[in-house]
Amino acid sequence: MTAGWVDEALSGQPDGHSAADAHGRVREELVLERIDRVRRARPRIREERITMSHGAGGKATHTLIQAIFLDAFRNPLLEPLEDAAELLADGARIAMTTDSFVVSPLFFPGGDIGDLAVNGTVNDLAVTGAVPLYLAASFILEEGFPVADLTRIVASMQAAAERAGVQVVTGDTKVVEKGKADGCYVTTAGIGVLRDDRRLGVAAARPGDVVLVSGPIGDHGVTIMLARGGLDLEADVQSDTAPLNGLAADLLAAAPGLRAMRDATRGGVATILNEIAAAAGVGVVVSEDDIPVRPEVRGACELLGIDPMYVASEGRLVAVVSPDDAGGALGALRAHPLGADAAVIGTITAQPPGIVTLRTAFGGTRIVDLLVGDPLPRIC
Repeated sequence: MTAGWVDEALSGQPDGHSAADAHGRVREELVLERIDRVRRARPRIREERITMSHGAGGKATHTLIQAIFLDAFRNPLLEPLEDAAELLADGARIAMTTDSFVVSPLFFPGGDIGDLAVNGTVNDLAVTGAVPLYLAASFILEEGFPVADLTRIVASMQAAAERAGVQVVTGDTKVVEKGKADGCYVTTAGIGVLRDDRRLGVAAARPGDVVLVSGPIGDHGVTIMLARGGLDLEADVQSDTAPLNGLAADLLAAAPGLRAMRDATRGGVATILNEIAAAAGVGVVVSEDDIPVRPEVRGACELLGIDPMYVASEGRLVAVVSPDDAGGALGALRAHPLGADAAVIGTITAQPPGIVTLRTAFGGTRIVDLLVGDPLPRIC
């Protein structure tokens, strides 16, 4: 839109329309044009070296994925960039995912790297609508790592697998020299079967749809932050790490108009909402008063200047459902132990596309953008 076009638009207003109205419309069109221009731009990494922000789940991570990995491996199975890929094997629809876990510390209130690895992989399968079945687990161990700690981690993984109804069926182990790792890293992969004909994905969100979250957000990220010590801060909070396959299955059964599910890990709920807005070309409007956050988590975030919307959970999902199914979806979530505090937090809108807007508790509005990095690295 050129300056001349703007002048022309403002000089020839029909009766009943003020110049202020015209300015407002022009400003809106300029913003939408800029959004479209940004969306079409090819991502590229400006940094010469990888930084911590590239692994934080925010803008830097999205740029890394699109500019390096998606650019190199581009194919129809990868391009949706969902939590798991949908594959066909002899006519059967299966889902496959992989994840790596580098959480620090390895043991924390409510869990450890072992059950976190199992639950995280199970959840990535579950939110695509799949029934998780099998896992692979690979370990990178640092020379000198205590055998007792490794035994504890593996026992935790097995207990988590039993709770989720999956089996660890293959794996690998590597050991590196002392000082070349940080104790123990775990990489998992998972396979599940898709028994429902629906194809879920954030790109399916439509104006009028309703956004739900399955419970209080930010528990895991705040727990990890406090477990690291060094902060004169105490809070009675523990990680929410849990397998979501049962909860996701109940939601699938209760809501024929379910569009998408995502588990709110790195980058928190704010990142998921931005992914929905970008993938579907829609707006998302959420209400701060409706987003469940435990008082302990909110208090810790306020003291540290962190927005709970960006803090990771490991046992919460965000769902987008048709307006007709919102009541049934909320009821199904609240009927499950892991969804007892589920809430409707917002709606999908047609405008402005690609933008997430928060209605604040004070009656104002603000844009919820993707962060470049994450104030809490290595939370999973």
